[in-house]
Amino acid sequence: MLFHSRSETAHAWVKDGALLVDVRSPDEFASGHLEGAKNIPVGEIEARSGELGPKDAKYVVYCHSGFRASRAVGILEKQGFTHLFSLGPMGAW
Repeated sequence: MLFHSRSETAHAWVKDGALLVDVRSPDEFASGHLEGAKNIPVGEIEARSGELGPKDAKYVVYCHSGFRASRAVGILEKQGFTHLFSLGPMGAW
């Protein structure tokens, strides 16, 4: 299946059961987030990755600008997570 944007890809993944992971701070998350997202700040993602679920499940990761999302995806890949998509900034949704 071909997608034309990060948004379309992310929406398709979520429709297919992917969990949205917001790696911004708790304050940023409280000020607004994507419906259904789980908040695990990027600085805690390594220690709290067990809260996500199976390593072979799908995850769509986002933040404010895209930098923290990319960093979180790298950390999760090193932990053996296999189906990760970095949406980048929440605004790309």
